[in-house]
Amino acid sequence: MTPYRLILAVPFLAASAAYADGDATKGQRVFKKCAACHSADPAQRKPGPHLQDILGRPAGSVEGFKYSASMAEAGLVWHESTLRAFLADPKGTVPKTRMGFRGIKKEADLTNLMAYLKGL
Repeated sequence: MTPYRLILAVPFLAASAAYADGDATKGQRVFKKCAACHSADPAQRKPGPHLQDILGRPAGSVEGFKYSASMAEAGLVWHESTLRAFLADPKGTVPKTRMGFRGIKKEADLTNLMAYLKGL
């Protein structure tokens, strides 16, 4: 890469790195879309399972919650990549899931939501 191209690329690389981390405060606002059915608190019962400590957790594993057969049998573990795919397109990722949400379409919203969920 020529020095000129490198100088032009640096701001874009820095912006990409910052964007990849997301903003948990903005993610909390995005979470309001989820909060009708999901809680960040395991003690609070809602129609959907709580999302505290979701990363690293096997899908369909919250005790006391009745999952769809497709979710229970999906064999997924909620890593960042699987959770991002599911939140962007729930029915495309786990067909016949009971989650009625159509998905988060804006990449920035998804990135910020992931930053928020990581902190739960």
